[in-house]
Amino acid sequence: MANIDMAKILADLDRGASGGDARVPKTKLVCTLGPASRTVPMLEKLLRAGMNVARFNFSHGTHEYHQETLDNLRQAMHNTGILCAVMLDTKGPEIRTGFLKDGKPIKLTKGQEITVTTDYDIKGDENTIAMSYKKLPVDVKPGNVILCADGTISLAVLSCDPDAGTVRCRCENTAMLGERKNCNLPGIVVDLPTLTEKDKEDILGWGVPNDIDMIALSFVRKGSDLVTVRQVLGQHAKRIKLMSKVENQEGVVNFDEILRETDAFMVARGDLGMEIPVEKIFLAQKMMIYKCNIAGKPVVTATQMLESMIKSPRPTRAEATDVANAVLDGTDCVMLSGESAAGAYPEVAVKIMARICIEAESSLDHEAVFKAMIRSAPLPMSPLESLASSAVRTANKAKAALIVVLTRGGTTAKLVAKYPQGSHPLCCGTRANDGFFRLDHQLRGPS
Repeated sequence: MANIDMAKILADLDRGASGGDARVPKTKLVCTLGPASRTVPMLEKLLRAGMNVARFNFSHGTHEYHQETLDNLRQAMHNTGILCAVMLDTKGPEIRTGFLKDGKPIKLTKGQEITVTTDYDIKGDENTIAMSYKKLPVDVKPGNVILCADGTISLAVLSCDPDAGTVRCRCENTAMLGERKNCNLPGIVVDLPTLTEKDKEDILGWGVPNDIDMIALSFVRKGSDLVTVRQVLGQHAKRIKLMSKVENQEGVVNFDEILRETDAFMVARGDLGMEIPVEKIFLAQKMMIYKCNIAGKPVVTATQMLESMIKSPRPTRAEATDVANAVLDGTDCVMLSGESAAGAYPEVAVKIMARICIEAESSLDHEAVFKAMIRSAPLPMSPLESLASSAVRTANKAKAALIVVLTRGGTTAKLVAKYPQGSHPLCCGTRANDGFFRLDHQLRGPS
């Protein structure tokens, strides 16, 4: 960071404020599409603002709903001449609270005891609530904690009755609980499949026919989960890339074996932040990004990056710093969730995120990062990686204006993108392979 020139930063203020900055970030931007961003005019704005990957969140919406959005996206790509990769994000296995009597939220008071039943037909009240995980009384033990509604409600386990299918808990805080709220079991290995029947239907019934580029798999816990998904994909596994989302402690422990099997990775800090102590999230993020960089696999940093922009036209200072620090850590992509899907300022959020990425990239000491990558690279290097790293070193020393990579499947481009390229862009050429051109939108550098 010693190369930062404060005088230059101040001199650039006028250019940034006037919107005259024509620079494009090397870091790619992933945008979740939703009600605020699914029309053709808005999608055209997002593409021009810098959207590289469109995320379709299958936790919400029907196939018909997502089909209309995808059709609009492809029309917007045709209108603008800008390509964009398509990501299907699976709903994954989940544990939710049940329905409530009269459908109205209930008040849970700190210190009160409540029974949790696995009979999902029971409609809950202040004394009893249902949860969808049948093995809850077997897997949790007294002293464990159950988190509900994004962690806003904490239930301490007092006793378990597997025969009755109930768990007795004590409320650790006062809060309102609505219907069908998500639940987390920190430190508990849950017996749920990574790919549910709904996920299979979404992938094979919507994703494959629509020629999607990648699948973001929720709650990946071990390397064999990726093998199972590829078996489900069959012949399409060669074309559709898999992005793993580690969102619990089991996935963190098995990170290395997951990394060996996956094509790309997402640091999904939402559920992960409820599974591990909040003060350790930054360590998990840095560790995951570093290992992905060394392995040469694309990594996305996600969740609450510009959360306040759902309602505000400007991010908080902490959010801006969070995005910049992810870039400095080495992330290939940063992601917008509710900001672009349901926010009031989706286009502004993309533009601001792009500007933050550009500034963070300009402060990087690319030579130092390159040397660190070389030192960390496993030996002996493959001939292709040796060639790629040498090309980047030569371009950096010669201050080349451009690195041009000719590739068929993208392997060479990915190896070149693994190493920092300074200020010059990486240009990829292939045989009219739109699929590869869309996929390179998850790599830091290619344009």
